[in-house]
Amino acid sequence: MAIQKTTYDLGVPWEKAAGYAQAVKVGDTIYISGQLGHTADGTMVSPAPEGVQSVDRAVMKDQLTQAYVNARTILDHFGCTFANVVEEVVFATDIKAALAVMREVRDEFYGAADKPQVANTTVGTTALALPGQVVEVKFIARVG
Repeated sequence: MAIQKTTYDLGVPWEKAAGYAQAVKVGDTIYISGQLGHTADGTMVSPAPEGVQSVDRAVMKDQLTQAYVNARTILDHFGCTFANVVEEVVFATDIKAALAVMREVRDEFYGAADKPQVANTTVGTTALALPGQVVEVKFIARVG
């Protein structure tokens, strides 16, 4: 017997080309695919120059902020907020730049508190899927 799934997409070109959903809800759990720093039409915000390993903190902050904006759109679709997020995984091409801005960006979306009530793993990587991309964040949220 197949499990019942509800999916959601943002309508960016690579969803169909790569063959995946932005989010899949199964029961009371929402699995959100890695969110990028792109606008609604798929344009990367503050793209890094091709082949650059170390990026300006402003570039990382812009893309990380937009990734959280995109995640918020998905959470809203399912009637959730960042209070429903239980886990996130951040992939960054420049781990130092990511760590320098992550807390500020995360506080903006989770709310300034002693610390966000979410499990976090941060991974440095040499490359991500799209040209100019420096960060990607995947989330797991629980409904209710």
